[in-house]
Amino acid sequence: MFGMDPKKMQQMMKQLGMKMDNVPASQVIIKTDAGDIIVEEPQVVKTTMQGQIVFQVSGNVKEKSFSDEDVKLVMDQSGIADKDLAAKALQEANGDVVKAIMKLKGE
Repeated sequence: MFGMDPKKMQQMMKQLGMKMDNVPASQVIIKTDAGDIIVEEPQVVKTTMQGQIVFQVSGNVKEKSFSDEDVKLVMDQSGIADKDLAAKALQEANGDVVKAIMKLKGE
């Protein structure tokens, strides 16, 4: 398939019911239980085939992770009861617990 004429490739894909589109994006964030996977300057391709949609993402990958214990510590020390707010503060502080606590306390 590689090295094939792009027009022939498009014809084959059309016959197979495949459609590919580039998706303009400045950042892709994948949320996981262990933290976020952030793709900067992504190249995103959306492929539709037989009713199924698949996204292919490539780019500069960074992982922002922090443990549940870190989130709980930030919540306890800052007096914040909102887990999402504590996690967001940790994310903005690049995982630095002390900075996250100070940010939430307004210091």
